[in-house]
Amino acid sequence: MKFDANVASPSVTEADELATAAEEVGFDGAWVTETTHSPVTLTTQLANGSDRMDLGTAITVAFPRSPMVTAYTAWDLQTLSDGRFLLGLGTQVKGHIERRFSVDWDSPGPRLREYVEVLREIWASWEADRHPQYDGDFYSISLCPADWRPEPIDQPRVPVYIAGVNSYNVRLAGELCDGLHVHPLNSPAYIEQEVVPDIEVGAARGDRDPDDVTLVTNVFAITGETDAEREEAREEIRRQIAFYGSTRTYKRIFAVHGWEDVCDDLHELSVEDRWNEMPDLVTDEMVAAFSVEGAYDELRDEIEERYTHIDRISLYAPYRGEDHWHRVLSQ
Repeated sequence: MKFDANVASPSVTEADELATAAEEVGFDGAWVTETTHSPVTLTTQLANGSDRMDLGTAITVAFPRSPMVTAYTAWDLQTLSDGRFLLGLGTQVKGHIERRFSVDWDSPGPRLREYVEVLREIWASWEADRHPQYDGDFYSISLCPADWRPEPIDQPRVPVYIAGVNSYNVRLAGELCDGLHVHPLNSPAYIEQEVVPDIEVGAARGDRDPDDVTLVTNVFAITGETDAEREEAREEIRRQIAFYGSTRTYKRIFAVHGWEDVCDDLHELSVEDRWNEMPDLVTDEMVAAFSVEGAYDELRDEIEERYTHIDRISLYAPYRGEDHWHRVLSQ
């Protein structure tokens, strides 16, 4: 298992320093999210501050960007990082796509499939010094004259990861992609019973080995040097579980444990803007299922023991920054 740094939403001006610190601590990679900053800007800063780690987006929201725009961006980040870039793509959810990005929400699974396919076709066309040729239901790209084709690079095959919760996207990762971002709201049981079988179905469809698909996730971690610190962390994670659980897309994750009705109740509370009441529905049993707990010197062993199907893992925010990283990885 590789241990990565979660540098979600750092200050743009300090992202390069965080990358340097993460590399010095010994992380294998670093991931940024698209929340309050552009993942492109953050990854550029990570590349400037590191020499060895893999660098990836977890995730870049796909649909607001033309595949051609993303192809150029990924090509440049692959160049800046000397071949260390991992392009993570996600669909986001309908509300954000329509009301935050002002983009149509239409057949997100099939659209994401085409997005991955057309990216690969664009990159292949640049390698072969020709026009791309892709004509799908959602994307049609057939023009990229020589003056608009970037220079060849040493590692032109940019790894593509996608985020997935529903079976369609998880199977798509197994069929076409280099990796899958498993949602941070997860449990070992969910991964074993839902994610792994879907990866295997997709891999069989694509005549691939399921082991060729890298499974990546964040893990909720309850830790601290004192009981008070752990209790504070536990309540923060309880709030995070309630927040994610209010999105019906993630009902599948709760259903593995027989808690699907809780998602419905959380959703109703969120619609009524009763956010403060939502954590009360998340029991200690749920917190234990969806997180790991231990002292700093116990966390790494606990994670490796529980998450046997995961290839790369990082601690979910707020566990980021040099002090936390040293105490976990130095064990």
